[in-house]
Amino acid sequence: MSEPPVIHVPPSGKTSSLKRAAKATARGAALVAVSPVLLSFWLSAAVRGRGPALESRTQLLSLWPGLTGQYLRRAFLSQVLAKCHPTATVEFGTFFSQPGAMLEENVYVGPRCLLGLVHLHKDVLLAANVQIPSGGKTHYFDDPSKPIREQGGERKLVTVGEGAWIGTGAIVLADVGKGTVVAAGSVVTKPLPDFVIAAGVPAKVIRNRFEPAEGESANG
Repeated sequence: MSEPPVIHVPPSGKTSSLKRAAKATARGAALVAVSPVLLSFWLSAAVRGRGPALESRTQLLSLWPGLTGQYLRRAFLSQVLAKCHPTATVEFGTFFSQPGAMLEENVYVGPRCLLGLVHLHKDVLLAANVQIPSGGKTHYFDDPSKPIREQGGERKLVTVGEGAWIGTGAIVLADVGKGTVVAAGSVVTKPLPDFVIAAGVPAKVIRNRFEPAEGESANG
């Protein structure tokens, strides 16, 4: 009877080095691949402004599925946003409208999100269909005698704190604190503190994350 084949597993350090090298190569290839889109962005930005140019190009790149799409979007966004960390992930169908947006380390943006002037801190997770426009006053409507489109508005940077998780379909119009969880379908209209769970329309704090849920003891 022949002996079973032996599979040699490389040391973990070597595997990590190879993986890092492969990722670096993939990032370089993605940057080359999106260079025509980058060129068209800068040309369009000179004529129409960076916001409209960004929105249309991210709409285009949002249509590329899978891992390839992740690399292409990251390569493009790293060149045109205020910040896009190499470990940030932006999924299919998501687009940006403001070049001042910032994505920090290990940020995950789920499918079909719409993002404006936002700062997503380290380890933030956005589920699918999350909307974070540039604050809650992008359109003024104080004068009922004028069309809303003629009344202007203001953009405000919305920050989502480190490690926060925003659930599916939530709309975030105000800052979210560090480690805070926003339930699916909620609408955040006022700033939320650190390490709480919030839900509802408008979103309200349900409890602190360090407190046991109702019906649970502190010992589980």
